[in-house]
Amino acid sequence: MADKKKCLAVVVSQEKITEGIYSMWLQFPEDYNVAGMAVPGQFISMYCGEGSRLLPRPISICEIEPAQRKLRVVYRVAGKGTEEFSGLEEGAQIPVMGPLGNGFTRKSGKAVLIGGGIGIPPMLALAKALKEEGAEVSVVLGYRDGDLFLKKEFEPYADVYVSTEDGSVGTRGNVIDAIRENGLDADTIYACGPMPMLRGVKAYAAEKETEAQISLEERMACGIGACLGCVCNSTDVDSHSHVHNKRVCKDGPVFNAEDVTL
Repeated sequence: MADKKKCLAVVVSQEKITEGIYSMWLQFPEDYNVAGMAVPGQFISMYCGEGSRLLPRPISICEIEPAQRKLRVVYRVAGKGTEEFSGLEEGAQIPVMGPLGNGFTRKSGKAVLIGGGIGIPPMLALAKALKEEGAEVSVVLGYRDGDLFLKKEFEPYADVYVSTEDGSVGTRGNVIDAIRENGLDADTIYACGPMPMLRGVKAYAAEKETEAQISLEERMACGIGACLGCVCNSTDVDSHSHVHNKRVCKDGPVFNAEDVTL
């Protein structure tokens, strides 16, 4: 694969979809169509305009429209960088590098997609792709409360189940509780979300002897595998650093659950 380069994307639209969470559509130039190269599970690095914030912010890809050269990102405002992004309006330009990392390896058969919190957005592109390929798709989304952002957007592509920590909607508890309550089974499990959720998914997949692909959320610096700032523990020895580490940005963010120690 050719080295990724930085390009200028144009903000097509942006809206606040719930408290602290924004949805942005970006369009890319004809000579470097990031959307045409992207697959579900990858991310882009978005650069700030403020010169003091040198490092890019890694943002997962939520939807892909390759023919229109467009990508959608849904992100949470977590600091000064993402706060800057939230103020961008239609027509603004933003430097972007991508697509970065690896994506999900899509399999046939029954698929259960699991998203928790800000790990929900990247599962939308995957649900759409799997549905188009003829897979039987179920989605389990974990929320803190009844603010079910993006839920309706999954419904054309999958049977959607919800867990909430406060029990206000769906299953009271976590995503694994919802899977058990609804009797879901799968040939392949795909998941993205906070680390406690991913530990639960890994344990559940091992119990059921089911393949699980998990996307890790990690703070990143370079985004291209050079700085080793986002390593996770692996069950085998990494060819780059020769220790039990994997670089989330380069070797991931998607891993087979059996290949990483959570």
